[in-house]
Amino acid sequence: MSKSSNTRPWDFLAEYRNKDFSGEWPTFPELLRIQVKRFGERPYFTDFEGENESKNTLTYSQVFANIEKLAKWMISQGLKKGDKVAVSGKNSPEWGTVYLATLYASGIIVPIDNGLKEADVLNILNTAKPKIIIADDEKIEYLSKSYPDAIKKSLNKTKSEDYVYNLTSEKDVEWNPAPVEDDTAAILFTSGTTGKPKGVMLSHKNLISDGYIAMTHLTIYPTDVFYALLPVHHAYTMQAAFIVPLESGAEIVFGKSMAVTRLMKELREGKISIMLGVPLLYNKLLAGINKGLKSKGPIVVGIMGILRAISFLIKKLTGKNIGKKLFKPVLTQANIYTLRVAICGGGPLTKGVFKQYQAMGLDFIQGYGLTETSPIITLNPKEHFKIESIGSVFEPYEEMRIQNTETGEYGIGKNFVGEIVIKGPMVMQGYYNMPEETAAMFNKDGFLKTGDLGWMDKEKYIMLCGRAKNLIVTSGGKNVYPEEIEDGFQLYTDIQQVTVQGYYKDEEKSVEDIEALIYPADDLYKRLGVDRAADPENKAVVNEVSSIVAKVNKNFQSYSHISKITILKEPLEMTTTLKVKRNYNK
Repeated sequence: MSKSSNTRPWDFLAEYRNKDFSGEWPTFPELLRIQVKRFGERPYFTDFEGENESKNTLTYSQVFANIEKLAKWMISQGLKKGDKVAVSGKNSPEWGTVYLATLYASGIIVPIDNGLKEADVLNILNTAKPKIIIADDEKIEYLSKSYPDAIKKSLNKTKSEDYVYNLTSEKDVEWNPAPVEDDTAAILFTSGTTGKPKGVMLSHKNLISDGYIAMTHLTIYPTDVFYALLPVHHAYTMQAAFIVPLESGAEIVFGKSMAVTRLMKELREGKISIMLGVPLLYNKLLAGINKGLKSKGPIVVGIMGILRAISFLIKKLTGKNIGKKLFKPVLTQANIYTLRVAICGGGPLTKGVFKQYQAMGLDFIQGYGLTETSPIITLNPKEHFKIESIGSVFEPYEEMRIQNTETGEYGIGKNFVGEIVIKGPMVMQGYYNMPEETAAMFNKDGFLKTGDLGWMDKEKYIMLCGRAKNLIVTSGGKNVYPEEIEDGFQLYTDIQQVTVQGYYKDEEKSVEDIEALIYPADDLYKRLGVDRAADPENKAVVNEVSSIVAKVNKNFQSYSHISKITILKEPLEMTTTLKVKRNYNK
């Protein structure tokens, strides 16, 4: 649905209100039953885990049968309303079944990052104290030793007696009292390596409302096919590629690997229409497309550049999408011709990349949010997108303001940069068993403080600057946002990682300047004939990197220029959404 439409994505629920649900928003069990009535025989969960990686698809009715059976088994094992079930594993229909079965049994789901270290997982378990843990096989063994207090079962077929689809209760059970919309549905934990992990409590209402409200800026059809490639435990993928498909009656293809051959196969055979990604993923995909064009010679590259410019201009001025036809061979070869919409989250995509995708006919949109907001709180409507923006506010369903971090005043306009604050039904219930930390997240007017800095234009579009805690203040008193400089490197494929930070030029630590920590790409070393392991700071490599830094510097004011380059011997640790963890020392 478009921004200007008078209908809302959830208006169909009026037919079921006071019959299938009674609250303002349905709970997950209520919505499941409604969607099975509407779309029972339509495809719902798909993966490529059949023989020879063949395609397997389950309908809404089949998925619901698995959910109901597993929920009944959970209750037979003593799961009471409000008890927790932890799930940790690669993306799969089984993972989705555990998630929804837990909520159907009136439990609380605790999704855990499958890539966490054992100590971090144990820390979360000791805080959450789940009654049941369901995980991939490789996790079960150490969990049985390290956390013996929970029932443990497997997401994998290899352990047939413990496999989630085979768990059943032979006797009748008394179903738990049904959840209501304000009950906690999920707790999403940070790793909490050095202390108590912080668990974001999200209610049924938080998660259900956020998905539907996000759809006021993006039309979703029951015929859409979502690609859940990024880890689905993460709030972004969980909402946009797992909950939204349920709300719209669409299909989900679960991707387990970012290996290029597997990704291409799933895009092609899955006939994906909506793909979620992060800047790094889309940058790599575009780099592959451009590499293929360059191999055809400079004339082809020149012609394609002209066509892109024309296509983008027509789309921007008239709204007509001619790029899909113009670039059909290119998009088909990249296995993304079936894409209707590509969504980018986890950080802003540089303007150049965004523009190239739009020019090739893809409706490429950006969104913004955080775990504490379920997570989506802005989305760039494709009918009226702004390249420089992370999206517009979902009015009247939420209230968003920009607040001066020193005076507490609210303001608008490019010259008023402050902290983004938000009110709405998607805002979390709080942090699990952490009342003081919860209170600190809200200002005196009850707005959630995001910790992100930005500004808002008159049309309520948000321009993101960066995290408040990462802000660099130069000797001249100028504010520099590291993320803006880092985004300037997205089109340079010779740079695999770049992280910008402040550093002190003098011992008194009175003057802060700008440093770039750079991990060059393997391809750069290969092209220069340099052995990375033996000579990571080779002069030729340093010269190439310095040349790129000089080009990026030209795009910024002099006070934002990088003055120090540090070549990293090892890559920095990344999050599951492929963002560098800023846990290094200055």
